[in-house]
Amino acid sequence: MPETSKDFKSIGLSQAMLDNLESLGYLEMTPIQEKGLPFILSNRDFIGQANTGSGKTAAFALGILAKLDLKNHMPQALVIVPTRELAEQVAGEIRRLARFTSNIKVLAISGGSEERHKIKSLKQGAHIIVGTPGRITKLLEAGFLITSDLKVLVLDEADRLLELGTIAEINRIASFTPLDRQTMLFSATFPHGIKTLSASLQDDAAQVTIDSQHQTGTIKQVFFKVDNDKNSALLRLLGAYRPESCIIFCNSRESCNQVAGLLRTKKIDSLQIHSDLEQQDRTLILIKFDNKSCRILVATDLASRGLDIKDVSVIINYDLPSDHELYVHRIGRTGRAGQEGLALSLYIHAERPILKKISDYLKTECVIQELDALEKFKGIILRSFMSTIYISGGRKDNIRPGDILGALTKLAGLKSTEVGRIHILEVNSYVAITPDKINHVIASLNAGKIKAKKFRVGKAS
Repeated sequence: MPETSKDFKSIGLSQAMLDNLESLGYLEMTPIQEKGLPFILSNRDFIGQANTGSGKTAAFALGILAKLDLKNHMPQALVIVPTRELAEQVAGEIRRLARFTSNIKVLAISGGSEERHKIKSLKQGAHIIVGTPGRITKLLEAGFLITSDLKVLVLDEADRLLELGTIAEINRIASFTPLDRQTMLFSATFPHGIKTLSASLQDDAAQVTIDSQHQTGTIKQVFFKVDNDKNSALLRLLGAYRPESCIIFCNSRESCNQVAGLLRTKKIDSLQIHSDLEQQDRTLILIKFDNKSCRILVATDLASRGLDIKDVSVIINYDLPSDHELYVHRIGRTGRAGQEGLALSLYIHAERPILKKISDYLKTECVIQELDALEKFKGIILRSFMSTIYISGGRKDNIRPGDILGALTKLAGLKSTEVGRIHILEVNSYVAITPDKINHVIASLNAGKIKAKKFRVGKAS
């Protein structure tokens, strides 16, 4: 097949990187990759404006991986992100893209109980660091993180970083890095502060903007007018569409709690996520949703940006956001990587001006459908496809997915179809198992060993 501008072969990546991209299903470049990678690979400072799910992580990750000196175990790339969840997810994606060699070490920096393990890992060496501004600043000032050999600095979700008021910390971090580094900023929106940040960190940066309209082209959007009873409308949507995976967005924690309570009373399995939850609880909730141990996630806008949640079949706006850009971020959770998505939104009469803003912004008419056109269901059963177990060992124990999969097949006799996604964190690992096998798996792994070592195994709650 002849090479095209969308072909990864056209940008000069190594054959090992190309083979790994193909094995991961990266068949052609997304617009941000196609337009941005030539600048990124040429060491040019770069600003990329594109929604979450546009492939921007792969864009800067491939640029970083192409520049690494594997013989040097000092940090050569630093990626700054707004949240701990995003740090883990970005680090995980970079590890996948780095599978063409076993020598690249990627470390996600986060606080809490895992901090001492991160410091130990830093002392042992790491090529790529991903973390939040506060944590990175602390480690730099304490002398645990040395950036004298840094080649690349990346600010991911830069607009979110500005919203969180971290510009002083970002400039402090930059002061520890070499002046001849390459600096990349990625942002879903382009507020004035991005220009100020770019001026302080970058030199003659190339800029690429990917239109939001392009990003929502694979998402079917339907709006439903409600009078008073939003709860009945929500249940009707769930019954009619029966989504394999669904995020229900609410505008406040109170609304989020109310919706989650409604689903519990109807015995519909769901989880909820908002900023009041502890970090470890938020991490486990996202893992269970990602590995299909829960089909419905009720969320505030914490989940609309900066979280790499894949394979969401339906987005429901229980509360319509007042900001049209926030609406685009929310529905961008579905229809990713070229797949078709579905976004359903409830609105009241007073919110019609918001529909007009959305329509003008996306340059398309809002499709309005009557709720009465949907079939009614007395009971809704949306059982989870998988259950999740925890294993008391992770990256600090040098555990890899293959080690866990091997133990599941040998010790528990599972078929590959009975094992879902495997998430390995610093001190724990989580594995999706078909529900009918979970008790057998827990007993088998507790009786046996993984990599010749005993670990505690149980059901993640």
